Amino acid sequence: MPNKAKDILTIRNDYQLKRLAKNHLKPDPIQQFDKWMKEVLVSDISEPNAMILSTVGTTGAPSARVVLLREVNQEGFIFYSNYLSRKGNQMEQNHQVALTFFWKEIERQVRIEGKAIFIDTQKSDAYFASRPVDSQIGAMVSPQSKPIPSREYLTRLFATFKKKNADKIIPRPEHWGGYLVKPDMIEFWQGRPNRLHDRIAYYRKEDDWEIQRLAP
Repeated sequence: MPNKAKDILTIRNDYQLKRLAKNHLKPDPIQQFDKWMKEVLVSDISEPNAMILSTVGTTGAPSARVVLLREVNQEGFIFYSNYLSRKGNQMEQNHQVALTFFWKEIERQVRIEGKAIFIDTQKSDAYFASRPVDSQIGAMVSPQSKPIPSREYLTRLFATFKKKNADKIIPRPEHWGGYLVKPDMIEFWQGRPNRLHDRIAYYRKEDDWEIQRLAP
């Protein structure tokens, strides 16, 4: 059968699965996120911990990419990356970042705005040691975000390093480690019919949180 081309102008989805009531929310947004994440983890969703990280450097131009959430605690959201990458350089210049989760299968989105800071080196060491060896080597040899002459150049670097360090413990490179995003705002979005979606946001107010419903 021939493929039916889609016109992006006419794509429509009417969200019907759930609703989000303010009186059903946890008083703390981290607890609410944990509740939603547990529901996501038992759903048939690929890469449930994938999130879009948005950063802004000194030029004021935004940049976004997908990274993987590795931990949530009462302080915030933890992921790992190359400190010398484009995102690493931008977070060095401007600590304010945004995270976005979109779980289309359950018609939910979470937006987070806050400040990205380094986690302690011991925690980064422990996570790096838990990674597969080939992933450790990839982090070691890849000059992330920098121009390279070819794919073959990168695979040669990988193969050379792997052969030279066979059966050795690979230490975490100094240019690689974890970030903690400490949230100032977390918004929970639930798709609803007629585009009248539920949006409820938590705003940090010193040591507490203010909860507001937003228009879709």
